Amino acid sequence: MKAAVWHDIRKVQVEEVKEPKIEPGMVKISVKWCGICGTDLHEYLAGPIFLPTEPHPLTDENVPLILGHEFSGEVIEVGEGVSRVKVGDRVAVEPILSCGTCNSCKNGRYNTCDKIGFHGLSGGGGGFSETTMVKEAMVHKIPNNMTYEQGALVEPTAVAVHAVRESNLRAGDTCVVFGTGPIGLLVIQAAKLAGASCIIAVEISEERQKMARELGVHYTINPLKEDVVQTIHQITDGGADVCFEVTGVEPCINYAINSSKTDGQVIVVSIWESPVSIHLNHFVLKERQLKGAMCYRDIFPAVIQLISEGRLEVNPLITRKINLNNIAEEGFDELVKNKSHIKILVSPESK
Repeated sequence: MKAAVWHDIRKVQVEEVKEPKIEPGMVKISVKWCGICGTDLHEYLAGPIFLPTEPHPLTDENVPLILGHEFSGEVIEVGEGVSRVKVGDRVAVEPILSCGTCNSCKNGRYNTCDKIGFHGLSGGGGGFSETTMVKEAMVHKIPNNMTYEQGALVEPTAVAVHAVRESNLRAGDTCVVFGTGPIGLLVIQAAKLAGASCIIAVEISEERQKMARELGVHYTINPLKEDVVQTIHQITDGGADVCFEVTGVEPCINYAINSSKTDGQVIVVSIWESPVSIHLNHFVLKERQLKGAMCYRDIFPAVIQLISEGRLEVNPLITRKINLNNIAEEGFDELVKNKSHIKILVSPESK
């Protein structure tokens, strides 16, 4: 079968790989659509970052590996003991790999597993392939009124909804979202759904600012043209209740801290490539809180329902759809040179 395999920086090749054979407790899926995640792009440009160079403890695999963890598809085969899904079911995949034995896993927080991995990043196959195989627990059925394209957006939407659920945001609160890429735009919608009365987006791209406004943002701030902290304090009369940092860029985490009110909260959604410098007095003197939000847990069914009911709009985020054969040139390279893109979806099927 065809699959996109990471070999080195700017070297993701579509090649023939061995198709997985069904095993007990496993579900084999014909992939319909898979999104290119920011993590995939980082690996393309500067990896290996999260890609294992030594055998991963949960898969015993290392690079070169198949990429792709935001995907949907059709069940084409089930292993012995599988009862939750059957052949023909339309599904989205929750790609987290967890050990099940560490303290986090025992406490139900599998998204903070000591050995955490991801299907499509840590081995075991991936969504940038014609077929792939995952554990039954990772598979979630999607309703007939949800497209496969929407199904591929369940994973990043889950990240955003989890971030808002982990925050202190309450109906009537003000919030700021730093960065309006795919996750940021979804955080905006999740915050709106949670009842935020005023949502501010901090973003450089005019195209992304426009989309943020269309999805419910009340104010947009360009940090290259305005004083971010001062403007937010003016709009919110003293600082935002909750700030979501979704850029992974050092200036923005400091903007987020100083833009939150006394006793406000900063939720860090980004994954960081290197350490950053922050002054802890900004927390102590104003009794602010800093909290991380790691992926998601126990949330896919709720997210699927919200998308299928139209309460979370994911279609506007899809800016291009391409074939797997062209993933490097029309996918990764296009995202590098054209910053107006939000989400590019990839299909192994001929169009």
